[in-house]
Amino acid sequence: MLETIKQNWFFNTRGDLLAGLVVALALIPEAIAFSIIAGVDPKVGLYASFCIAVITAVVGGRPGMISAATGAMALLMVTLVKQHGLEYLLAATLLTGVFQIAAGFLQLGSLMRFVSRSVVTGFVNALAILIFMAQLPELTNVTWHVYAMTAAGLGIIYLFPLLPTVGKIIPSPLVCIISMTIVAILFNLDIRTVGDMGQLPDTLPVFLWPDVPLNLTTLQIILPYSLGLAVVGLLESMMTATIVDDLTDTKSDKNRECKGQGIANIGAGLLGGMAGCAMIGQSIINVKSGGRGRLSSFSAGVFLLILIVFLGDWLKQIPMAALVAVMIMVSIGTFSWDSLRNLKKHPLSSNIVMIATVAVVVATHNLAIGVFVGVLLAALFFANKIGRFMVVKDEKLEAGHRHYKVVGQVFFASADHFMESFDFKEVVDRVTIDLHQAHFWDITSVAALDKIVIKFRREGADVNIVGMNEATRTVVDRFGVHDKPEEVEKLMAGH
Repeated sequence: MLETIKQNWFFNTRGDLLAGLVVALALIPEAIAFSIIAGVDPKVGLYASFCIAVITAVVGGRPGMISAATGAMALLMVTLVKQHGLEYLLAATLLTGVFQIAAGFLQLGSLMRFVSRSVVTGFVNALAILIFMAQLPELTNVTWHVYAMTAAGLGIIYLFPLLPTVGKIIPSPLVCIISMTIVAILFNLDIRTVGDMGQLPDTLPVFLWPDVPLNLTTLQIILPYSLGLAVVGLLESMMTATIVDDLTDTKSDKNRECKGQGIANIGAGLLGGMAGCAMIGQSIINVKSGGRGRLSSFSAGVFLLILIVFLGDWLKQIPMAALVAVMIMVSIGTFSWDSLRNLKKHPLSSNIVMIATVAVVVATHNLAIGVFVGVLLAALFFANKIGRFMVVKDEKLEAGHRHYKVVGQVFFASADHFMESFDFKEVVDRVTIDLHQAHFWDITSVAALDKIVIKFRREGADVNIVGMNEATRTVVDRFGVHDKPEEVEKLMAGH
């Protein structure tokens, strides 16, 4: 027990604590911004970020991954808040958590294996672009001081790690934030700060049961929003977990993560926070700053609460330019530059899937739609590719006897080609269809086999099917009609 706790929590104590502090500082303006997007008070996003980060650290399935209030989730809340208010958002957050816990018990996290590498790459690239685009308002119509501080901040982030010893000990984003804040205060620069983003809370969160009637009407209002939030939250969390798996060369429990996200959202809803999920940008900041264990995400949440409640006056003076520099570093580090270099090497279908995922996510700002489009395209390309590997070889064994040998996978994508491979005009007495090297997958393929057999029998040929494997025989026996006279009569009566 103690050894397990040490392996998960205290194997990288200094790195996790320092990374947690960097993440906490970077979380503040984002949580405030996402609260504004959702149309709620900044404290709703800040309390949610604290609560979700702490709870997922304890019960989540991916150590080192940061979960908090996110923009993708905030966009889905806008209409609910506008039409029904904060209390209904809190109720929807609770129901979102219930759905996500159910998804964990139903093992839906395992569905990530159906998401191709091209979709993951497109998702990563789209998020990198969105993170960068989110910084542009802070760099538009501003004084030269902002550009100078942003450039200086980027210089510190990329050059500080080159210093011997100290560069490896202290995370460069933390050095950037502290040094730029000192410069802004010393020179009394008139630039936008964290305090300009919105009012920071000055009290600890308290237990808050949503003040909504517990009836069917309330359920009808919040159900569509909760379903959408649950799906988008799990998608972003599962994709982020996959990316952190790659960055740290470790595995994570996706189904446990589903349950962890659900428990965290229930906790957030009960403490006056909005629904959230894993954040790829903050997770990458955490990993790049040396965070690896559960302590990093736990400390990020604790530091966040301490900073906003007890050190708010100091926190308000952090220049946004310093945080913009950190987020630009995140967008540059997030983007898969290899995907551009590999455009000529990778198959056209993989490139189309990746580019389509990027385009849809950036255009809609909806990760679920982009991932759905990517998965759908990948499935269609795969089905088309496998369908082309099916061939039918024919030979005449003796006078009046034609032998057809089917090789490959027969399913909806190859069923038409399967039927076109038979010559129904040839005058033969006997036809043998050899399925030793074939596999039938669905009712479309079985229906094609039925049509072939019936057409040959109409021409007066005796048809014999041989070599069906057990799986093929099961699906043909269950759905096939060519050996069921009464069903054949019904089928022919319909023509």
